[in-house]
Amino acid sequence: MITRRAAGMGAAASFAVAAAHSPAAAADTIELPTPRRTGGRPLMEALALRRSIRAYSSKPLPLQLLSDLLWAANGINRPAEGGRTAPYWRHIMVLDTYAAMADGVWLYDPQAHRLLRHSREDIRADTGLQDFVGGAPLNLVYVAHGERMHDVSPPERRFFASVDTGFIGQNVYLFCASEGLATVFRGAVPYERLEKRLRLPPEQFVTFAQTIGYPAA
Repeated sequence: MITRRAAGMGAAASFAVAAAHSPAAAADTIELPTPRRTGGRPLMEALALRRSIRAYSSKPLPLQLLSDLLWAANGINRPAEGGRTAPYWRHIMVLDTYAAMADGVWLYDPQAHRLLRHSREDIRADTGLQDFVGGAPLNLVYVAHGERMHDVSPPERRFFASVDTGFIGQNVYLFCASEGLATVFRGAVPYERLEKRLRLPPEQFVTFAQTIGYPAA
């Protein structure tokens, strides 16, 4: 079976090469290719292959594959109403997805399907407590906006935001299983240090992180 991963390898240069050798290295916005919404493994096969992996190659993800991944995670699948690929609390979008990579930290903008530069620092090693996170090509960091959850207490805010994060994390798991990628959803996160590295305002907080990449040989 030819998956979207195989089809995209020849068509898209790797994200790291583009970042290092093109004007994108200095850009503050990366326009992602249109996500491919067909192909991949059938759902039941992806469920059978779903697993957590903690050993990664440093090989970067091609830009098309990164585009497909972010859309699968929490992109817009119903443009007329702004509906997402993952459900969310009370139909109020309280989560942002940050992509920590070798060239810095990027905020995913689902409406425009693009990445907005948040920082030029490589903070991958600060997204988790395990050694493998610093060498993996991509760590997604899920950040909740507590200020959008007006009528619930702080503990309830973390609870509901964590449930929403779990939906997104499972989307990522199934996408990775379909495309032959490795991933692990992580709660072993140095929360205070990571929130400082991201320079989050007091009302925002990290819920979980998730590492993605090619499995180590």
